[in-house]
Amino acid sequence: MYRAFVLIPGALARMMVNKRKKLVDHNFVERVQLAVTEVNGCAACSYAHSYLALKQGMSNEEINSFLSGDGNFLKPEEAKGIVFAQHFAVRRGFPERDAYQSIIDEYGEEKAGIILSAAQLMIAGNMYGIPYSAFQSRLKGKPFKGSSLVYELGMVIAGFILLPLALIHGIIRIVMGFSDTRLDSD
Repeated sequence: MYRAFVLIPGALARMMVNKRKKLVDHNFVERVQLAVTEVNGCAACSYAHSYLALKQGMSNEEINSFLSGDGNFLKPEEAKGIVFAQHFAVRRGFPERDAYQSIIDEYGEEKAGIILSAAQLMIAGNMYGIPYSAFQSRLKGKPFKGSSLVYELGMVIAGFILLPLALIHGIIRIVMGFSDTRLDSD
């Protein structure tokens, strides 16, 4: 969780640049994030990003397609980015170098960095959102199978403690010029 949180400042900076320059369509960014959360199965993130996608004009069918992983609404020009996002999630935030290079080749370095940043933000949210969702469900009398109260509370409390430290660490990394691109061999 800490390693994912450390990457938040750099990822947010890239997303702010994208918002200003409009390099990657906001719906594509949302589809990347939905693809990551589909792999990870985060109920809180699925809800939040489905809501954002609806506000941005995506149809219910398109959102359900991404959350179920069926790809019926996958645009050909976005396919590599979506597949990369799924790979990123399966690899727990450490994609293979060749996979990242393939999106650089497809979209260019700046756009690939935005796609990576969208996935990084989503996985950080999933790491906190999954135990949070499990805890919420436990409070309603429906505990998640394979989860425990100790895990859920531990992750929720750790997230509150680690997030400020990780954000400071991430800002220091940016100031010192460290890359926020973490690949399987880094």
